[in-house]
Amino acid sequence: MLFVCYPKCTTCQKARRFLEARGASFTVRDIKEERPTAEELSAWQQRSGLPLRRFFNTSGLEYRALNLKERLSDMPEEEQLSLLASSGMLVKRPLLVADDFVLVGFREAEWAQRL
Repeated sequence: MLFVCYPKCTTCQKARRFLEARGASFTVRDIKEERPTAEELSAWQQRSGLPLRRFFNTSGLEYRALNLKERLSDMPEEEQLSLLASSGMLVKRPLLVADDFVLVGFREAEWAQRL
């Protein structure tokens, strides 16, 4: 599995401890250092079954600075993917990417059910 996170994020730290406590095998990827590509995000979104807007970090500074709450509903999906790929800090984290699922954000019950 791929664990995509921002190491300074307390939620990401909690999720990592959760994975380690369960003995899960995963590779860590710092979302700020190696941000996801539009192609990866598109594939992950399809695998997750979630709407693309759920991949946006709505509590982030960049999200607010770009006024995305108002702009996303009128923005084509390709533009949304391009925007997400332009900055790892716009992407909701952590992400847990496996062959058959993608989890967005850390909700312990959901993660426990999948692992």
